[in-house]
Amino acid sequence: FNDDDSAYMHKTCSSAFDTDRFTISVWCKRGALGIETRLVSCDNADGSDDDFLKFDANDNIEFTIYGSSSIVGRLITNAKYRDVSAWYHIVAVWDSANGTAGNRMRLYVNGTEVTSFSTDTNPSSGANATFGNTSHPIEIGRRGSNGTQYFDGYIAEVAVCDGQAYAASDFGEFDEDSPTIWKPKNVSGLTFGTSGFYLDFEDSSNLGNDKNGGTDFTEVNLAATDQSSDSPTNNFCTLNSLDSYWESSTFSEGNLKIVTESTDYSYNTSTIGLTAGKWYCEVYIETTPHSSTKDSMLGIAGRMTEASQGYLGLYADTYGIYGGGGQFYNNGSYSSYGVSHTTGDIIGIYLDLDNNKLYFAKNGTIMNSGTGKSISAASATTAGAYFMVAADFYNGASGTYRMNFGNPIYSLSSANADANGYGQFEYDPSSGTFDGSSKDFYAICTKNLAEFGG
Repeated sequence: FNDDDSAYMHKTCSSAFDTDRFTISVWCKRGALGIETRLVSCDNADGSDDDFLKFDANDNIEFTIYGSSSIVGRLITNAKYRDVSAWYHIVAVWDSANGTAGNRMRLYVNGTEVTSFSTDTNPSSGANATFGNTSHPIEIGRRGSNGTQYFDGYIAEVAVCDGQAYAASDFGEFDEDSPTIWKPKNVSGLTFGTSGFYLDFEDSSNLGNDKNGGTDFTEVNLAATDQSSDSPTNNFCTLNSLDSYWESSTFSEGNLKIVTESTDYSYNTSTIGLTAGKWYCEVYIETTPHSSTKDSMLGIAGRMTEASQGYLGLYADTYGIYGGGGQFYNNGSYSSYGVSHTTGDIIGIYLDLDNNKLYFAKNGTIMNSGTGKSISAASATTAGAYFMVAADFYNGASGTYRMNFGNPIYSLSSANADANGYGQFEYDPSSGTFDGSSKDFYAICTKNLAEFGG
Protein backbone atom coordinates (compact mmCIF):
# COMPACT_ATOMS: atom_id res chain seq x y z
CA PHE A 1 0.00 0.00 0.00
CA ASN A 2 1.67 3.18 -1.19
CA ASP A 3 0.08 6.28 0.36
CA ASP A 4 1.15 8.43 -2.61
CA ASP A 5 -1.11 6.24 -4.77
CA SER A 6 -4.10 6.60 -2.39
CA ALA A 7 -4.34 2.81 -2.35
CA TYR A 8 -7.04 1.02 -0.34
CA MET A 9 -9.76 -1.65 -0.38
CA HIS A 10 -13.39 -1.45 0.63
CA LYS A 11 -16.66 -3.33 0.93
CA THR A 12 -20.00 -2.95 2.73
CA CYS A 13 -21.39 -5.91 4.63
CA SER A 14 -24.82 -7.26 3.67
CA SER A 15 -25.36 -8.37 7.29
CA ALA A 16 -24.22 -6.32 10.27
CA PHE A 17 -21.45 -7.37 12.63
CA ASP A 18 -22.16 -8.29 16.23
CA THR A 19 -22.15 -4.90 17.96
CA ASP A 20 -20.44 -6.04 21.15
CA ARG A 21 -17.89 -8.63 20.04
CA PHE A 22 -15.39 -8.93 17.19
CA THR A 23 -11.63 -9.43 16.67
CA ILE A 24 -9.29 -7.81 14.14
CA SER A 25 -5.96 -9.46 13.28
CA VAL A 26 -3.50 -7.70 10.93
CA TRP A 27 0.11 -8.44 9.92
CA CYS A 28 1.85 -5.32 8.64
CA LYS A 29 5.25 -3.80 7.89
CA ARG A 30 5.47 -0.02 7.98
CA GLY A 31 6.77 2.31 5.30
CA ALA A 32 6.15 5.97 6.16
CA LEU A 33 6.41 7.00 9.82
CA GLY A 34 5.14 10.00 11.79
CA ILE A 35 1.78 10.24 10.04
CA GLU A 36 -1.69 8.86 10.77
CA THR A 37 -2.20 5.66 8.79
CA ARG A 38 -5.19 3.37 9.12
CA LEU A 39 -5.03 -0.40 8.87
CA VAL A 40 -8.72 -1.28 9.22
CA SER A 41 -11.48 1.31 9.39
CA CYS A 42 -15.27 1.60 9.29
CA ASP A 43 -17.01 4.98 9.41
CA ASN A 44 -20.03 6.77 8.02
CA ALA A 45 -20.09 9.69 5.61
CA ASP A 46 -19.93 12.47 8.21
CA GLY A 47 -17.52 10.65 10.55
CA SER A 48 -19.90 10.68 13.51
CA ASP A 49 -19.47 6.88 13.67
CA ASP A 50 -15.86 5.84 13.27
CA ASP A 51 -14.32 2.54 14.41
CA PHE A 52 -10.69 1.92 13.49
CA LEU A 53 -7.26 0.42 14.10
CA LYS A 54 -4.36 2.66 13.09
CA PHE A 55 -0.90 4.09 13.75
CA ASP A 56 -1.18 7.68 14.94
CA ALA A 57 1.10 10.59 14.09
CA ASN A 58 3.32 9.71 17.09
CA ASP A 59 3.75 6.12 15.85
CA ASN A 60 1.57 4.71 18.62
CA ILE A 61 -1.11 2.11 17.90
CA GLU A 62 -4.68 3.34 18.42
CA PHE A 63 -7.84 1.24 18.61
CA THR A 64 -10.97 3.39 18.83
CA ILE A 65 -14.72 2.85 18.80
CA TYR A 66 -16.43 6.19 18.14
CA GLY A 67 -20.21 6.43 17.88
CA SER A 68 -22.71 9.29 17.64
CA SER A 69 -19.81 11.77 17.73
CA SER A 70 -18.53 10.46 21.08
CA ILE A 71 -15.78 8.13 22.22
CA VAL A 72 -17.26 4.77 23.18
CA GLY A 73 -13.89 3.14 23.89
CA ARG A 74 -10.28 3.92 23.10
CA LEU A 75 -6.81 2.44 23.58
CA ILE A 76 -3.60 4.31 22.62
CA THR A 77 -0.30 2.64 23.39
CA ASN A 78 2.58 4.29 25.19
CA ALA A 79 4.96 2.26 23.03
CA LYS A 80 5.97 3.58 19.62
CA TYR A 81 6.26 1.20 16.67
CA ARG A 82 8.91 2.61 14.34
CA ASP A 83 10.80 -0.43 13.06
CA VAL A 84 10.53 -0.26 9.26
CA SER A 85 12.48 -3.51 8.89
CA ALA A 86 10.07 -5.68 10.91
CA TRP A 87 6.65 -7.23 10.55
CA TYR A 88 4.14 -6.43 13.31
CA HIS A 89 1.19 -8.62 14.21
CA ILE A 90 -1.58 -6.54 15.77
CA VAL A 91 -4.73 -8.01 17.29
CA ALA A 92 -7.53 -5.72 18.48
CA VAL A 93 -10.43 -7.21 20.46
CA TRP A 94 -13.82 -5.57 21.08
CA ASP A 95 -15.72 -7.45 23.81
CA SER A 96 -17.96 -4.86 25.44
CA ALA A 97 -20.18 -7.42 27.20
CA ASN A 98 -17.20 -8.79 29.15
CA GLY A 99 -17.81 -8.68 32.91
CA THR A 100 -14.30 -7.30 33.51
CA ALA A 101 -14.13 -3.67 32.41
CA GLY A 102 -10.42 -3.85 31.60
CA ASN A 103 -11.00 -6.73 29.19
CA ARG A 104 -13.64 -5.05 27.03
CA MET A 105 -10.97 -3.68 24.70
CA ARG A 106 -7.65 -5.48 24.29
CA LEU A 107 -4.57 -5.06 22.11
CA TYR A 108 -1.81 -7.55 21.33
CA VAL A 109 1.43 -6.93 19.43
CA ASN A 110 3.56 -9.87 18.28
CA GLY A 111 1.81 -12.24 20.65
CA THR A 112 2.10 -10.12 23.79
CA GLU A 113 -0.84 -8.26 25.29
CA VAL A 114 -0.24 -4.51 25.57
CA THR A 115 -0.95 -3.21 29.08
CA SER A 116 0.65 0.25 29.02
CA PHE A 117 -1.56 2.93 27.48
CA SER A 118 -1.49 6.71 27.32
CA THR A 119 -5.26 6.53 26.82
CA ASP A 120 -7.31 3.65 28.24
CA THR A 121 -11.01 4.41 27.97
CA ASN A 122 -13.07 1.35 28.78
CA PRO A 123 -16.54 1.10 27.24
CA SER A 124 -19.59 0.67 29.39
CA SER A 125 -20.97 -2.86 29.65
CA GLY A 126 -22.64 -3.92 26.41
CA ALA A 127 -21.75 -0.71 24.56
CA ASN A 128 -22.38 -0.91 20.82
CA ALA A 129 -19.82 -0.59 18.07
CA THR A 130 -20.85 0.31 14.53
CA PHE A 131 -18.03 -1.65 12.89
CA GLY A 132 -19.46 -3.65 10.00
CA ASN A 133 -22.76 -1.76 9.94
CA THR A 134 -24.60 -2.40 6.67
CA SER A 135 -24.45 1.29 5.80
CA HIS A 136 -20.81 1.86 6.79
CA PRO A 137 -18.12 0.49 4.46
CA ILE A 138 -15.18 -1.39 5.90
CA GLU A 139 -11.92 -0.07 4.44
CA ILE A 140 -8.42 -1.51 4.46
CA GLY A 141 -5.73 1.14 4.28
CA ARG A 142 -7.53 4.46 4.76
CA ARG A 143 -10.26 6.49 6.51
CA GLY A 144 -13.29 6.42 4.28
CA SER A 145 -15.38 9.42 5.30
CA ASN A 146 -12.85 12.00 4.13
CA GLY A 147 -10.40 9.90 2.10
CA THR A 148 -7.39 10.45 4.39
CA GLN A 149 -4.91 8.52 6.57
CA TYR A 150 -3.78 6.17 3.81
CA PHE A 151 -1.61 3.33 5.06
CA ASP A 152 1.93 3.16 3.73
CA GLY A 153 3.72 -0.19 3.82
CA TYR A 154 2.87 -3.86 3.54
CA ILE A 155 -0.16 -5.80 4.79
CA ALA A 156 0.16 -9.59 4.59
CA GLU A 157 -3.02 -10.91 6.19
CA VAL A 158 -6.25 -9.48 7.57
CA ALA A 159 -8.56 -11.76 9.55
CA VAL A 160 -11.66 -10.19 11.11
CA CYS A 161 -13.89 -12.49 13.15
CA ASP A 162 -17.49 -11.42 13.73
CA GLY A 163 -18.95 -12.34 17.13
CA GLN A 164 -15.66 -13.70 18.53
CA ALA A 165 -13.17 -12.44 21.12
CA TYR A 166 -9.95 -14.20 20.18
CA ALA A 167 -6.45 -13.85 21.60
CA ALA A 168 -3.27 -13.29 19.58
CA SER A 169 -2.38 -16.97 20.06
CA ASP A 170 -5.34 -17.90 17.84
CA PHE A 171 -3.59 -16.22 14.89
CA GLY A 172 0.13 -16.65 15.60
CA GLU A 173 2.60 -18.67 17.60
CA PHE A 174 6.11 -19.30 18.79
CA ASP A 175 7.22 -22.83 17.97
CA GLU A 176 10.20 -25.08 18.59
CA ASP A 177 11.82 -24.01 15.32
CA SER A 178 11.60 -20.30 16.15
CA PRO A 179 10.98 -19.90 19.89
CA THR A 180 11.65 -16.14 19.82
CA ILE A 181 10.02 -15.26 16.48
CA TRP A 182 6.26 -14.71 16.38
CA LYS A 183 4.82 -16.08 13.15
CA PRO A 184 1.42 -16.76 11.57
CA LYS A 185 -0.43 -20.03 11.87
CA ASN A 186 -3.35 -21.52 9.99
CA VAL A 187 -6.57 -19.69 10.85
CA SER A 188 -8.95 -21.91 8.87
CA GLY A 189 -10.30 -23.42 12.08
CA LEU A 190 -11.45 -20.09 13.52
CA THR A 191 -15.08 -18.98 13.52
CA PHE A 192 -15.48 -15.92 11.30
CA GLY A 193 -19.20 -15.44 12.00
CA THR A 194 -21.86 -14.00 9.75
CA SER A 195 -19.85 -11.13 8.22
CA GLY A 196 -16.23 -11.85 9.15
CA PHE A 197 -13.65 -12.02 6.39
CA TYR A 198 -10.15 -13.27 5.61
CA LEU A 199 -7.79 -11.57 3.17
CA ASP A 200 -4.51 -13.30 2.31
CA PHE A 201 -3.72 -11.27 -0.87
CA GLU A 202 -2.55 -14.45 -2.58
CA ASP A 203 -4.32 -13.88 -5.91
CA SER A 204 -2.59 -10.99 -7.71
CA SER A 205 -5.53 -10.71 -10.12
CA ASN A 206 -7.99 -10.33 -7.22
CA LEU A 207 -6.13 -8.95 -4.21
CA GLY A 208 -9.42 -8.26 -2.39
CA ASN A 209 -10.55 -11.89 -2.50
CA ASP A 210 -12.30 -12.92 0.73
CA LYS A 211 -11.02 -16.45 1.36
CA ASN A 212 -13.79 -16.90 3.93
CA GLY A 213 -16.30 -16.87 1.08
CA GLY A 214 -17.94 -13.50 1.61
CA THR A 215 -18.17 -10.61 -0.80
CA ASP A 216 -14.75 -9.61 -2.10
CA PHE A 217 -13.22 -6.25 -1.34
CA THR A 218 -12.90 -3.75 -4.17
CA GLU A 219 -9.31 -2.64 -4.79
CA VAL A 220 -8.62 1.01 -5.53
CA ASN A 221 -5.24 2.04 -6.97
CA LEU A 222 -3.81 -1.41 -6.34
CA ALA A 223 -2.38 -3.52 -9.16
CA ALA A 224 -0.85 -6.96 -9.57
CA THR A 225 2.62 -5.39 -9.25
CA ASP A 226 1.66 -4.25 -5.74
CA GLN A 227 1.71 -7.87 -4.62
CA SER A 228 5.01 -8.54 -2.86
CA SER A 229 6.89 -11.66 -1.79
CA ASP A 230 7.80 -9.81 1.41
CA SER A 231 5.85 -11.52 4.21
CA PRO A 232 5.93 -12.36 7.93
CA THR A 233 7.32 -15.81 7.11
CA ASN A 234 10.03 -14.50 4.78
CA ASN A 235 10.97 -10.91 5.52
CA PHE A 236 12.75 -9.17 2.63
CA CYS A 237 15.22 -6.32 2.81
CA THR A 238 14.11 -2.78 1.96
CA LEU A 239 15.78 0.62 2.17
CA ASN A 240 16.01 2.09 5.65
CA SER A 241 14.00 5.31 5.87
CA LEU A 242 15.38 5.89 9.39
CA ASP A 243 18.90 6.18 7.97
CA SER A 244 18.27 9.26 5.89
CA TYR A 245 19.34 12.15 8.10
CA TRP A 246 21.88 13.62 5.69
CA GLU A 247 20.48 12.50 2.36
CA SER A 248 16.86 13.31 3.30
CA SER A 249 15.56 11.18 0.46
CA THR A 250 11.87 10.74 -0.24
CA PHE A 251 10.82 7.12 0.29
CA SER A 252 7.83 5.38 -1.29
CA GLU A 253 6.61 2.05 -2.67
CA GLY A 254 7.24 0.13 0.54
CA ASN A 255 10.63 1.85 1.01
CA LEU A 256 11.91 0.37 -2.25
CA LYS A 257 11.88 3.63 -4.22
CA ILE A 258 13.85 6.72 -3.29
CA VAL A 259 14.21 10.18 -4.74
CA THR A 260 17.48 11.57 -3.41
CA GLU A 261 17.91 15.08 -2.07
CA SER A 262 19.45 17.55 -4.51
CA THR A 263 22.17 19.28 -2.47
CA ASP A 264 24.07 16.54 -0.62
CA TYR A 265 26.38 13.68 -1.58
CA SER A 266 25.40 11.16 1.12
CA TYR A 267 23.68 7.80 0.65
CA ASN A 268 20.81 5.54 1.77
CA THR A 269 21.38 2.08 3.25
CA SER A 270 19.35 -1.13 3.34
CA THR A 271 17.55 -2.46 6.42
CA ILE A 272 19.47 -5.74 6.62
CA GLY A 273 23.20 -5.84 7.28
CA LEU A 274 25.25 -8.72 5.88
CA THR A 275 28.26 -10.45 7.44
CA ALA A 276 28.63 -13.74 5.52
CA GLY A 277 27.33 -15.47 2.39
CA LYS A 278 26.74 -14.34 -1.17
CA TRP A 279 24.06 -11.73 -1.87
CA TYR A 280 22.44 -10.02 -4.83
CA CYS A 281 20.20 -7.07 -5.50
CA GLU A 282 19.21 -4.99 -8.53
CA VAL A 283 18.84 -1.23 -8.84
CA TYR A 284 16.62 0.16 -11.58
CA ILE A 285 17.73 3.70 -12.42
CA GLU A 286 14.53 5.60 -13.08
CA THR A 287 16.28 8.95 -13.45
CA THR A 288 19.87 10.12 -12.99
CA PRO A 289 20.70 13.38 -11.20
CA HIS A 290 22.48 14.82 -14.23
CA SER A 291 21.78 13.48 -17.71
CA SER A 292 25.13 14.37 -19.25
CA THR A 293 27.35 12.95 -16.52
CA LYS A 294 24.96 10.27 -15.20
CA ASP A 295 25.86 10.85 -11.55
CA SER A 296 24.48 7.77 -9.83
CA MET A 297 26.53 6.00 -7.14
CA LEU A 298 25.60 2.43 -6.21
CA GLY A 299 27.27 -0.18 -4.04
CA ILE A 300 27.80 -1.18 -0.42
CA ALA A 301 28.63 0.54 2.86
CA GLY A 302 29.98 -0.75 6.15
CA ARG A 303 28.69 2.27 8.04
CA MET A 304 25.71 4.59 8.23
CA THR A 305 26.01 8.01 6.64
CA GLU A 306 27.93 10.50 8.78
CA ALA A 307 27.99 13.77 6.87
CA SER A 308 26.21 15.66 4.11
CA GLN A 309 29.31 15.34 1.94
CA GLY A 310 30.07 11.75 2.97
CA TYR A 311 29.62 10.24 -0.47
CA LEU A 312 29.67 6.51 -1.13
CA GLY A 313 33.31 5.50 -1.60
CA LEU A 314 34.75 8.28 0.59
CA TYR A 315 35.54 5.94 3.48
CA ALA A 316 37.66 2.79 3.61
CA ASP A 317 34.60 0.62 4.30
CA THR A 318 32.33 2.05 1.58
CA TYR A 319 32.48 1.04 -2.07
CA GLY A 320 30.60 2.46 -5.03
CA ILE A 321 30.41 2.39 -8.79
CA TYR A 322 29.95 5.73 -10.53
CA GLY A 323 27.39 6.09 -13.29
CA GLY A 324 29.34 8.60 -15.34
CA GLY A 325 32.14 6.31 -16.42
CA GLY A 326 31.84 3.15 -14.36
CA GLN A 327 34.74 4.08 -12.06
CA PHE A 328 35.10 2.23 -8.78
CA TYR A 329 35.28 4.47 -5.69
CA ASN A 330 36.78 3.51 -2.32
CA ASN A 331 38.60 5.35 0.46
CA GLY A 332 38.33 8.69 -1.31
CA SER A 333 39.89 7.63 -4.61
CA TYR A 334 38.74 5.95 -7.78
CA SER A 335 40.02 3.38 -10.23
CA SER A 336 38.96 2.15 -13.64
CA TYR A 337 36.48 -0.69 -13.41
CA GLY A 338 33.21 -0.86 -15.31
CA VAL A 339 31.01 0.98 -17.79
CA SER A 340 28.74 3.99 -17.52
CA HIS A 341 25.07 3.57 -16.76
CA THR A 342 22.08 5.87 -16.89
CA THR A 343 18.31 6.15 -16.90
CA GLY A 344 16.60 2.86 -17.72
CA ASP A 345 19.56 0.63 -16.83
CA ILE A 346 19.43 -2.11 -14.22
CA ILE A 347 22.58 -2.45 -12.14
CA GLY A 348 23.21 -5.75 -10.39
CA ILE A 349 25.23 -5.71 -7.14
CA TYR A 350 26.87 -9.01 -6.16
CA LEU A 351 28.38 -9.18 -2.67
CA ASP A 352 30.53 -12.23 -1.89
CA LEU A 353 31.40 -12.15 1.81
CA ASP A 354 32.80 -15.69 1.76
CA ASN A 355 35.67 -14.40 -0.40
CA ASN A 356 35.34 -10.63 0.29
CA LYS A 357 34.70 -9.69 -3.33
CA LEU A 358 32.30 -7.22 -4.93
CA TYR A 359 30.95 -7.39 -8.51
CA PHE A 360 28.63 -5.25 -10.60
CA ALA A 361 26.60 -5.92 -13.74
CA LYS A 362 24.86 -3.66 -16.21
CA ASN A 363 21.66 -5.12 -17.67
CA GLY A 364 22.82 -8.65 -16.90
CA THR A 365 26.40 -8.36 -18.14
CA ILE A 366 29.07 -8.66 -15.45
CA MET A 367 31.45 -5.69 -15.59
CA ASN A 368 35.24 -5.85 -15.74
CA SER A 369 35.14 -9.26 -17.47
CA GLY A 370 33.92 -10.84 -14.24
CA THR A 371 36.90 -9.76 -12.16
CA GLY A 372 35.72 -8.57 -8.78
CA LYS A 373 37.03 -5.88 -6.48
CA SER A 374 38.52 -6.95 -3.15
CA ILE A 375 36.82 -5.50 -0.07
CA SER A 376 37.49 -5.58 3.66
CA ALA A 377 35.89 -8.31 5.75
CA ALA A 378 32.56 -7.29 7.24
CA SER A 379 34.04 -7.62 10.74
CA ALA A 380 36.51 -4.85 9.90
CA THR A 381 33.84 -2.30 8.99
CA THR A 382 32.50 0.41 11.28
CA ALA A 383 29.09 -1.27 11.53
CA GLY A 384 30.42 -4.84 11.53
CA ALA A 385 28.25 -5.55 8.48
CA TYR A 386 27.67 -4.36 4.92
CA PHE A 387 24.51 -2.70 3.66
CA MET A 388 23.38 -2.31 0.07
CA VAL A 389 23.33 1.34 -0.98
CA ALA A 390 21.74 3.66 -3.53
CA ALA A 391 22.90 7.24 -3.86
CA ASP A 392 23.86 10.02 -6.20
CA PHE A 393 27.10 11.93 -6.66
CA TYR A 394 25.80 15.32 -7.70
CA ASN A 395 24.62 18.26 -5.59
CA GLY A 396 22.58 20.00 -8.26
CA ALA A 397 19.66 17.63 -8.80
CA SER A 398 18.08 14.46 -7.43
CA GLY A 399 18.06 10.90 -8.71
CA THR A 400 15.32 8.28 -8.57
CA TYR A 401 16.12 4.63 -7.87
CA ARG A 402 14.02 1.51 -7.49
CA MET A 403 15.62 -1.24 -5.41
CA ASN A 404 14.89 -4.91 -5.90
CA PHE A 405 16.06 -7.26 -3.16
CA GLY A 406 13.87 -9.98 -4.64
CA ASN A 407 10.60 -8.11 -4.05
CA PRO A 408 10.27 -5.88 -7.14
CA ILE A 409 7.94 -2.88 -7.38
CA TYR A 410 8.05 -2.82 -11.17
CA SER A 411 7.14 -5.31 -13.87
CA LEU A 412 9.85 -7.70 -14.99
CA SER A 413 10.27 -8.84 -18.57
CA SER A 414 11.61 -12.14 -17.22
CA ALA A 415 11.37 -13.23 -13.58
CA ASN A 416 14.38 -15.10 -12.16
CA ALA A 417 14.52 -16.56 -8.67
CA ASP A 418 17.72 -17.29 -6.77
CA ALA A 419 19.09 -20.84 -6.42
CA ASN A 420 16.83 -21.43 -3.41
CA GLY A 421 13.75 -20.34 -5.35
CA TYR A 422 13.32 -17.05 -3.48
CA GLY A 423 12.82 -13.61 -4.95
CA GLN A 424 12.12 -12.28 -8.43
CA PHE A 425 14.81 -10.51 -10.43
CA GLU A 426 15.17 -9.32 -14.00
CA TYR A 427 18.45 -11.25 -14.28
CA ASP A 428 19.52 -14.60 -12.87
CA PRO A 429 21.59 -13.98 -9.68
CA SER A 430 23.73 -17.03 -10.47
CA SER A 431 24.33 -16.37 -14.15
CA GLY A 432 27.83 -15.32 -15.14
CA THR A 433 31.46 -15.96 -14.34
CA PHE A 434 32.98 -14.43 -11.22
CA ASP A 435 36.77 -14.48 -11.07
CA GLY A 436 36.77 -17.49 -13.38
CA SER A 437 34.10 -19.57 -11.67
CA SER A 438 30.34 -19.73 -11.25
CA LYS A 439 28.75 -18.65 -7.98
CA ASP A 440 25.26 -18.69 -6.55
CA PHE A 441 24.10 -15.35 -5.15
CA TYR A 442 20.91 -15.02 -3.12
CA ALA A 443 18.03 -12.66 -2.43
CA ILE A 444 18.34 -10.77 0.85
CA CYS A 445 15.53 -12.31 2.89
CA THR A 446 15.26 -14.01 6.26
CA LYS A 447 14.94 -17.56 4.91
CA ASN A 448 18.25 -17.17 3.10
CA LEU A 449 19.79 -15.43 6.10
CA ALA A 450 18.84 -18.37 8.31
CA GLU A 451 20.68 -20.72 5.95
CA PHE A 452 23.79 -18.70 5.18
CA GLY A 453 24.22 -16.70 8.36
CA GLY A 454 24.28 -13.37 6.60
